[in-house]
Amino acid sequence: MGRVGKQTIVFKNPPVISCAYSSVGPKEAAGPLSTYFDHSYEDELLGQDTWEKAESKLIENTIQGLLTRSGKNPTDIEFIFAGDLENQIVASTFGVSSFNIPYFGLYGACSTMGESLCLASMAIGGGMAQTVIAGTSSHYCAAEKQFRYPLEYAGQRTLTQQWTVTGSGYVLVTHGGKGPQVEAITPGKIVDLGISDTFNMGAAMAPAAIDTIVTHLEDTGRRPCDFDAIITGDLGNCGVDIAITLAHKLGYDLKGILNDCGKMIFDNEKQDTHSGGSGCGCSASVFTGYLYKQLLEGKLKRILLVPTGALMSPTSGFQGNTIPGIAHAVSIVMK
Repeated sequence: MGRVGKQTIVFKNPPVISCAYSSVGPKEAAGPLSTYFDHSYEDELLGQDTWEKAESKLIENTIQGLLTRSGKNPTDIEFIFAGDLENQIVASTFGVSSFNIPYFGLYGACSTMGESLCLASMAIGGGMAQTVIAGTSSHYCAAEKQFRYPLEYAGQRTLTQQWTVTGSGYVLVTHGGKGPQVEAITPGKIVDLGISDTFNMGAAMAPAAIDTIVTHLEDTGRRPCDFDAIITGDLGNCGVDIAITLAHKLGYDLKGILNDCGKMIFDNEKQDTHSGGSGCGCSASVFTGYLYKQLLEGKLKRILLVPTGALMSPTSGFQGNTIPGIAHAVSIVMK
């Protein structure tokens, strides 16, 4: 494991993503990727009496699904890296508590899947562990209540607004084994170009996505065409257009290479999601449900997964602050 360029880590012995599991809600299960998700729920409450408890149950069930699929017990896992969008990441805290696994609670907003994968890979690549779990989640109803308006308010959604995914995705990252390998990571920096519109997350996150993508390419000496796809997490339709424009100004043509989990998970016209999907569970469920399977089947050989996050809180918005963005890149190859 070693640093290259400004902020990229290349793994001498790449960690392996040896297993993955995804869970989604009913709206996500009705989208274009429905057949790829491992489990879907008909009820967003998951039998619980609050949205927040439902998200914790979603996390618990997803991790259990991962353990069952991989044939592992909680005692086989050395660390778990997880986070969510709720205040003080309590959904993850309650969701992982029953497994009794040493826990790193993370907050990277919608970039948390990238953050958890980066830290899990560093733990494996640095020889600190042999088997760890990484993942995240989000819940539409819980996120709307916290960051915008409770559903009962029935506020009008803007055309730039995205639909927070009710979903969760977790992976098993191991030293050795079969599966896609994490060959390099580029942790992102905070990028803030002054966007303050909380109904346009794509515009706030796009500059951070391009900053991380360009840094990764420069650090590794790669070109966009060296990847089958560069896939951001949560930019949605508006954010992807902005990202492609920003990249072009820097001399990089990402047309035909750049895609976004927020664009992939919903059928915008049929499902009325305006600018697409977002939330921690967006990139998590699309990666573990769809992209991971494409890698296993050899339909994708190398991807750059770049989950993106808007690092705001209800308090910062009320105080008139702008929305800082961040993005973490994970280069994944199937050999």
